[in-house]
Amino acid sequence: MKKILLLLLTVTLVYAADAQFGKLFSKKKIDKPDASSQIIKTPEAPKVKKDWSKVDVSKRPTDHFILQYGADILLNTPDSITTKGFSRHFNFYFLMDKPFKTDHRYSIAYGLGITSNNIFFNGTNYVDLKATSNTLPFRTSVISGADSSSYKKFKLTTMYVDVPVELRYFTNPENPNHSWKFALTAKAGILLKGYTKGKDLQLKTGGSVYGANYVEKESDTKFLDGTHFALGARIGYGNISINGEYQVTSLLKSGVGPDLHILSFGLTVSGL
Repeated sequence: MKKILLLLLTVTLVYAADAQFGKLFSKKKIDKPDASSQIIKTPEAPKVKKDWSKVDVSKRPTDHFILQYGADILLNTPDSITTKGFSRHFNFYFLMDKPFKTDHRYSIAYGLGITSNNIFFNGTNYVDLKATSNTLPFRTSVISGADSSSYKKFKLTTMYVDVPVELRYFTNPENPNHSWKFALTAKAGILLKGYTKGKDLQLKTGGSVYGANYVEKESDTKFLDGTHFALGARIGYGNISINGEYQVTSLLKSGVGPDLHILSFGLTVSGL
């Protein structure tokens, strides 16, 4: 009996010692991350620069019309000359558009057209184009003396045959009707016609001389500069843009009157 108890005690001690030594010398388990939870970062593909020389512009029109309408401001006027009302311009051009081969966002356009300016003066300013003097008179009265008179409405109109040239930029050259457009413009030409138009001659003492429907036109170009050069710019989206322009050449010939220039702002309707 004692031998049996001694055997059981020995087995128990051996089992307990084996368990303790197993804990002591066992390798610590290292948790490995789940491969499915890892985020694998791949290098971003380099951005490919668009070749604007190869975009399709075959559907873009190569020729088009330009219509411009807006306000004119006469600059450098002396105190003796005053404008009144809505001085305005109306321009019409036909241009050919030629995209750059290296980048179709850019193009050059050139053509032919008409530039017309209408400067309205205060009723007390009478621009006498048919005067025989060496300088252009800006008289305060059409009829002098006791029966002094002036027109209720009076304007000076100039018309030029111009050759416009534009440097253009399109944000979407493939579809210009859905593109922002920018253009720098230069145009040069010659004077085609110049005339004044007065309506309803009125006495200073009151009353109309010939009736409200009376109109008088006088045409002469001897005081007007025969050449025309202007610089401008326009910006817009689709077929509509706003334009600004400065007439570099003087409205009058040198020495015949003030050095007058025209500044214009307006709207442009164009196929490009």
